[in-house]
Amino acid sequence: MRWTAKAILGFVLLSLAMVLFYKWVPVPITATMVMDDKVWEHGLSKDWESLDNIDRSLVMAVIAAEDGKFCSHSGFDTEAIAKAAARNAQGGRIRGGSTITQQTAKNVFLWQGGGYFRKGVEAWFAFLIENIWGKRRIMEVYLNVAETGIATYGAEAGAKRYFGHSAARLSQNEAARMAAALPLPKQRPVINPTGFTRRYANTISARMGAVRRDGLDSCVYD
Repeated sequence: MRWTAKAILGFVLLSLAMVLFYKWVPVPITATMVMDDKVWEHGLSKDWESLDNIDRSLVMAVIAAEDGKFCSHSGFDTEAIAKAAARNAQGGRIRGGSTITQQTAKNVFLWQGGGYFRKGVEAWFAFLIENIWGKRRIMEVYLNVAETGIATYGAEAGAKRYFGHSAARLSQNEAARMAAALPLPKQRPVINPTGFTRRYANTISARMGAVRRDGLDSCVYD
């Protein structure tokens, strides 16, 4: 019992220290990057940029694509989680209900893949970053550590890879295409997308109008 209590206390203190550290310091590398075979084959392409240097269109695009309630939830979208659980109970392809906060917690502190243990630890880190980082920092970190292509991580490296210019001047169409590819960047083409990816990018572009109109990204900029 004493060993278990010490282990739990140690984990809590370590996780708090890590979250506090990354509140101000750029994340240098993640487990996902280290475990990516393509990184070892091609080399890591990653450029950290302040959110001030990332076009707002990309923020709107990822909110439109990944988490329309980003500014209104406290880290967890209970409605989306319930819907995902209901769909998964019917069988077929497993669907998630993760928010941008949860994805950021997983990408920075944990590893890819499922499992109840990992999801539980992810929930703990999501709670911490919501209350210690705040929405703007969560978005900034998310856009800098998300996989955006083969051995490519972050908005800046992705924009340069696909469009040959900085993420600071992404067009709405470019941002929508990057957001459409985010869940499966190794499989969904950003340049000249076809089929599902093209249709999804067009849907995201249309949704961006609602994000702008309804201020769904206001917590990032206010």
